[in-house]
Amino acid sequence: MPIAQNPLSVEVTLPREDVALLKVEGHLDVDTATEFRHHLANQLHHGRRHFLLDLSEVPFMDSSGMNIVLRVYQEARELPGSVHIIAPTPAVRRVLDLTGVSITVPVSESRDEALARVDAGQTGPEAPGTGAADG
Repeated sequence: MPIAQNPLSVEVTLPREDVALLKVEGHLDVDTATEFRHHLANQLHHGRRHFLLDLSEVPFMDSSGMNIVLRVYQEARELPGSVHIIAPTPAVRRVLDLTGVSITVPVSESRDEALARVDAGQTGPEAPGTGAADG
């Protein structure tokens, strides 16, 4: 019996110096959340303020994965920075919607849309161009 039936793969790229794009593949659950958290903590340590989480290859996410997303969201907002979820699978999107995470953390359909939200300074779920300017 294999120990890691659903291994997690996290590929980190830097679209910009302060933006980390993490493409996650595999189940994001109690068995893999710590590994995911380490990747995020490493990027925070290296000065990244904005996190784009590509969840298009995550077929399943439990409360452990959601807690990591919410924790990095809180940490990023204090910098100030942001977290954006990109293209979650239908099952993950359903969990995000049912738990209200998608109300707090913006969900984009593409990397370009998420980067546009970073450029616009959006940290909430409103669509680009609809948020009020900070005064």
